[in-house]
Amino acid sequence: MRQALWHLQDDSLLYRMIIEERPHLLAESAVFVPEPCIRRQSDIIAAIESVISLSTYQERVLAYAPRTAQFIPKAHGVFFGYDFHLSSKGPQLIEINTNAGGALLNAILVRAQMACCDLIEKKHAGKLTDTKDPEQAFMAMFLEEWQTERGQQPLHSIAIVDENPQAQYMLPEFLLFKKLFEQHNINTIICDPSELVYQNGKLWHGNLPIDLVYNRLTDFELEAQVQKPLLEAYLAEAVVVTPHPRAHALYADKRNLAILTDETALRDMGVGADIRTLLLEGIAHTICVHPEDAETLWTARKQLFFKPAKGYGSKAAYRGDKLTRRVFGEILQGNYVAQTLVQPTEKQLKVENEIVDLKLDLRNYVYKGQVQLLSARLYQGQTTNFRTPGGGFAQVIAVP
Repeated sequence: MRQALWHLQDDSLLYRMIIEERPHLLAESAVFVPEPCIRRQSDIIAAIESVISLSTYQERVLAYAPRTAQFIPKAHGVFFGYDFHLSSKGPQLIEINTNAGGALLNAILVRAQMACCDLIEKKHAGKLTDTKDPEQAFMAMFLEEWQTERGQQPLHSIAIVDENPQAQYMLPEFLLFKKLFEQHNINTIICDPSELVYQNGKLWHGNLPIDLVYNRLTDFELEAQVQKPLLEAYLAEAVVVTPHPRAHALYADKRNLAILTDETALRDMGVGADIRTLLLEGIAHTICVHPEDAETLWTARKQLFFKPAKGYGSKAAYRGDKLTRRVFGEILQGNYVAQTLVQPTEKQLKVENEIVDLKLDLRNYVYKGQVQLLSARLYQGQTTNFRTPGGGFAQVIAVP
């Protein structure tokens, strides 16, 4: 795989960043998942998408969304990440992200490993999706986002925007996207939002007018002061931003999962019985945390996982059985949800001649309801991370 990655990218700096400087970014093993489990995830995703399209659902979630989410762009939003744990009852969705990282890294991992194993050639999870060439599908997705907003106007420039991108762990993926866009004759820069200026009806990076922003920021509402030029250009329709604040409000605010796992709410929104059943069985049950429920939540805490409603990357997320009274008090005063704990599957792997147990979750990269790529993440600890020897992003191979 390393040799294939070297030849594929023809970039010694990028190779060193991925393989040497981030040794736990790519796992040392593939993950094997039964085909029916993969199809079940696609069914759950389709059911969720059908509910999110309802005006009755959108009215509910936009009622607590920030003002920036009230603006309605034409673009849908790229790289929605549907994350699942595999339980004894089947796959259970634990969250949705709207700027899910790792898709291009995983596409290259699939391509690099194709030459290594006949089984991968025949049964990698890409065979169970509509995507034969993920990288080209990703490029087509960005062009579709652009054309939805601008028709047949040519796309000249893209800014990949994140806070202090040179210090980001996922910088190699930013560089891979830059290479991909430039292969299609699109000027591409990677920048901090503070480097952008909105003037004369355009968003600028130095002397370069920006047509489209690939948004990797975790300020999902674009409400921080440093985002002001980007937000103003977005609201003025002077630049295409993807993913955007409305996408996060509709999909990724974790309070939405409380609605999607509330049978009464689903019934009131006009969701049919079959879809209701699929959602209630396929999403980890979630409730919003309220101080008046403190005693009940504390009693049940060992079966719960607490997450900030607008959280990301497992930050400030806590397993209930690890909670102290002090942290629990902070959760009650914060904007949190409590989710039924779905234990992740474990996989044994030999690392440096020692057998270790690694946890895993599955991430579906989705655009407009279609799964483009399925990957896994192997890790040790309370939540996913890229600090585990032998762990990291892993290719998914479908088995009967």
